[in-house]
Amino acid sequence: MAGRFRLLPLLLVLLLSCGGNEFFSGPRAYRHLQAQLEMGDRAPGSEGSARVADYIVRELERQGWEVRQQRFSYRGVPLRNIVGVRGQGPILLLGAHYDTRRLADQDPDPARRGDPVPGANDGASGVAVLLELARVLAHAPLEVQVWLAFFDGEDQGGIDGWPWSVGASYMAQHLGEIPHAVVIVDMVGDRDPQFYAEGNSDPKLREAIWQLAHELGYGEFFTPTVRHTLIDDHIPFRQRGIPAVDLIDFDYPYWHTTADTADKVSPETLERVGRLLQAIVRNKVGLH
Repeated sequence: MAGRFRLLPLLLVLLLSCGGNEFFSGPRAYRHLQAQLEMGDRAPGSEGSARVADYIVRELERQGWEVRQQRFSYRGVPLRNIVGVRGQGPILLLGAHYDTRRLADQDPDPARRGDPVPGANDGASGVAVLLELARVLAHAPLEVQVWLAFFDGEDQGGIDGWPWSVGASYMAQHLGEIPHAVVIVDMVGDRDPQFYAEGNSDPKLREAIWQLAHELGYGEFFTPTVRHTLIDDHIPFRQRGIPAVDLIDFDYPYWHTTADTADKVSPETLERVGRLLQAIVRNKVGLH
């Protein structure tokens, strides 16, 4: 009961700030996560990858977003980035990768390290958050142009010579319009979340986001201290001089293992992250 009362001020803030009556729903986001896992292995070039990409396109179109697709190949493997676009004004890109790692090379059981990673948290959680956000923002007036970007080919680094963030690198190199700010959500569904500041993120934008998380009542989950410095989908944009932040819980114990399954993900965590992104859009964080 006490937890419900702690959430009440946050709900009032979001009602006033979202410009509409739609709230981000953790259970709805979780259903998007489950749908992705039902598609099986989503490594680049796989049948599951094509199915989840089509699913993303359908969901964006169903909510009235303009959908743009980038089709390209890397080492002979077909890849596809997807972007949903809505609104006018300075561009805020919110991104996640939808591919899953082909090999569970961190699995504690050596016999399982050749198996694919289910990718509930590492891949599906970020996609789930963005797809539910697409529904919420479709009902709100926007003072910015929002890009919801879904990257292929992020999670194959170190396998057969692949680097990390192939899809994000391709998008960053082929931008027709330049985003003012980029926020990446990766591994954002852990049942025991701890979002530490990430060392390769833009310091000013990172500070603003963590401060907003505290204002929303999420301070116990968002620690402004830098704990990890990572290569992720924000790096290609930072290399182009675009302020970019990686929102990631890298202390997830099932990273790159066969145990990265739906039961390790919490709808409540997805909801906190989604409502934080909703507030970032409403407050035009990084766009002033």
